[in-house]
Amino acid sequence: MNKQTAGIRFIFITMVLDILGMGIVIPIMPQLITGLVGDISSASWWYGIIIAIYAAMQFVFAPALGRLSDRYGRRPVLLIALAGASLDYVLLAMAPNLAILVIGRIIAGITGASISVGVAYIADVTAPEERTRNFGIVGAAFGIGLVLGPVAGGLLGWFGPRVPFYAAAILTGLNWLYGWLVLPESLAPASRRPFAWREANPFATLALLGRYPGVRGLTAIFLLINLAQQALQSTWVLSTTLRFGWTPIDNGVALAVYGVITAVVQAWLLGRLLPRLGARRLIVIGLASHIVGFAAYAVAPSGWMMYAALIATSLCFLVQPAIQGIISQQADSASQGAIQGALTSLVSLTSIVGPLIATAVFSAFTGPAAAVSFPGAPFAMAAGFCALGLLLALYRPLPAAADLTPPSMAIQH
Repeated sequence: MNKQTAGIRFIFITMVLDILGMGIVIPIMPQLITGLVGDISSASWWYGIIIAIYAAMQFVFAPALGRLSDRYGRRPVLLIALAGASLDYVLLAMAPNLAILVIGRIIAGITGASISVGVAYIADVTAPEERTRNFGIVGAAFGIGLVLGPVAGGLLGWFGPRVPFYAAAILTGLNWLYGWLVLPESLAPASRRPFAWREANPFATLALLGRYPGVRGLTAIFLLINLAQQALQSTWVLSTTLRFGWTPIDNGVALAVYGVITAVVQAWLLGRLLPRLGARRLIVIGLASHIVGFAAYAVAPSGWMMYAALIATSLCFLVQPAIQGIISQQADSASQGAIQGALTSLVSLTSIVGPLIATAVFSAFTGPAAAVSFPGAPFAMAAGFCALGLLLALYRPLPAAADLTPPSMAIQH
């Protein structure tokens, strides 16, 4: 097995198990919080806060982990993060109150910031023209993890709301062992660069995206689709539980279908459409699919229609790898950790703001003082975000991947 195959295979398995670990707890986390604080409307506030705390830690630490991997290599950073994540799941499983749950999510956010290192690893071992296709591996791993995780979480949740956390700890620990045994280093010593704290500043790292001509519109679209996605991730279980009376198993099955669609689109369909249509057209098609899907989520009158909406929104999974593939071609090999850290920070920033907005909207339209009962309101808001992204894609010129060249003012060595 050559270095590229071994590395990409490990990153794929790492991300599958990572998302599997997170997916296991998705169906039962709202139930756990509701049991601690009371009714579902009140719990939605705490749910949003806990999600935002996790994202805030990713925002703060993703640039530092990306820079550390540029300095010391991808392998040690990935392995340390996996070990920390496994121990954190044990802490979450034992959490007796919200305070410990919050501490656990802080640690989880720090270790979860290593996704930027995994994406940088893929960039290290992949030719520039193949990166968009291989970045689809990240999405496919996300999809497969969502297929298995929520179903397992829903089933394990019957034995108690803490059992899924122990299962996630075991899976992540096995992943660490696998990486320790098989993962080769992807970044040659000659390509490494010194670590500087000023470059690990998350806000300064976001400015890095502005150094590259032609990607500001892409960055804005990336921001909008991630804000929309946060509405789905933070209110899906809350909404379906309230609207349709779904149980953790019901939500687990639906999220598994979501995962299957994600994996098929990004692991199979992306590679077939990209050479025919190009990254720019895939972005436009994906955004249109986003709008249709979120609008359907918002107004679906019965549970089965949520499945129809999942199919309607399937092409939305083309957008993010297409954007990542274009932007990654602006950075040299020594700066892939930095550029992917910047994108991860951007995702994390939306993950701080998005859940707070989405759960606040959900609470406002479902609480006892709500003037109008509309549990699908967060999804309608998400459709609006995607519509703005589509306008940007249509009316602001976006570069094709082949048209981009690294600027002379890129990071200096």
